[in-house]
Amino acid sequence: MSQSLTDRTINGAGWSFIDNIANQGITFLVGVVLARLLSPDEYGLIGIITIFIILFSAIVDSGLSTALIRDKEVDNKDYNTAFWANNGLGIVMFLTLFFLANPIAIFFEREELVNLTKAMAIVLVVNSISSIQRTILTKRLNFKTQTKISLIASIGSGFIGIGMAYLGWGVWSLVGQQISRQGLQSLFLWIWSSWYPQFYFSYTSFKKMYVFGWKIMISNIINSIWNEAYQVVIGKYYTPSSLGQYTRAKQFADIFSVNLTSVVQRVTFPALSEIQDEQERLKESYRRVLKLTMLFTFFFLFVLAAMSKALIYSLIGNQWDDAIKYLPIICLQCVFYPLSAINLNILMVKGKSGVYLKLEIVKRIIAIIPLLLGVFVGIYSMLWGSVIYGIIAYCLNAYFSGKEIKYTLKEQMHDLMPAMICSLMVSVVVFFVGKVEASCYAVLLLQMITAFILSILILQLTKNSEFKFAIGTIKPFVIKYLRIKK
Repeated sequence: MSQSLTDRTINGAGWSFIDNIANQGITFLVGVVLARLLSPDEYGLIGIITIFIILFSAIVDSGLSTALIRDKEVDNKDYNTAFWANNGLGIVMFLTLFFLANPIAIFFEREELVNLTKAMAIVLVVNSISSIQRTILTKRLNFKTQTKISLIASIGSGFIGIGMAYLGWGVWSLVGQQISRQGLQSLFLWIWSSWYPQFYFSYTSFKKMYVFGWKIMISNIINSIWNEAYQVVIGKYYTPSSLGQYTRAKQFADIFSVNLTSVVQRVTFPALSEIQDEQERLKESYRRVLKLTMLFTFFFLFVLAAMSKALIYSLIGNQWDDAIKYLPIICLQCVFYPLSAINLNILMVKGKSGVYLKLEIVKRIIAIIPLLLGVFVGIYSMLWGSVIYGIIAYCLNAYFSGKEIKYTLKEQMHDLMPAMICSLMVSVVVFFVGKVEASCYAVLLLQMITAFILSILILQLTKNSEFKFAIGTIKPFVIKYLRIKK
């Protein structure tokens, strides 16, 4: 990458990382408070509705945002066309989910889902009216503005959710939190955006974007269906309480897996798209991204799995006992998510949306096996099956993306193995530290201190190049933004 692009990418990554860490940190703290005020059953009800919100959101976007970010030459007619297309689909999907509320409640045998689903459906419209403003900021690598907006939305909605819970609104406090969060984000994206829509729609522009975007849309729909299918199985064949336990456990793992991956994807996709025709630079840039991402992913998730008991007991209490059993397995499953997602990013950068779609279809056929285990055997069999599926999915993604940039699966494994081994060593020590007889708070603190010191020590002793790169990259920007002078 050119120096200016490198600086913009690092700057964007920094703000995107702050965005996710601060945003998720606030959301996490709010969730801890709400988890003590609400029951697993109430969380499970919202978990059921979230399945449909995620699925319908993929349809609303239609892959147009991805097409806009990837295309080097985009003008105002493209943005206006995408805006009106997204808003039209947002209204259609809102009405669809609104009228599906009764069938959803019947299927899951919970009458409360009728009104909850109708209320949550408004999120689809709220998100669609600001999707292009967010896309433009992402294309420009302007994550500083997005960070400010996310913080305002997270803090504001957090107060609303907690306030409603204290006032006895129960599950509706979660609905209030979700709607207010999306509403505040959309409001401030409009206020702080330099782009506003005009009444203009170009069929030619739509067709150009849709040729690339429809395959991404189908892929995202398939991906959403199967990602949420685990929750459907648990919610249908077990209980909303079991789903609540699973959802809370997954939220812990997602903090480090999904959110870190989100930062990497949304920053590197526009950056790598700018050098998509420069094969060697693309390969080396991608290789650095993968190694750096997985260095932190391995350490965070393996350590999280090792201290799951003390963490959950300390933060959300004994009523979430089943989440302790689910969390270590989910962490192993989530390890492979960044690997798969980042490899798929290369296919989008290279414009291989057809290969992307075919891969998603093949992988989801394989993914039926863990779901069947959940239906006919049990939750634990489904979770372990999903770990094996994650390994298979990564191998498939790495094989096809590797062909595009001549970075093979074998080379990837060679690059990633040192970080994996080091993180496993740390997690084993942290796990046995958890056997100390003390309060859950003391054990958690001891485990966290041990993990931090041991991780730094091992990375320093092994002279890990990615760790040195991360420190060397972060330090100047911390000095710059905090105005610290040597």
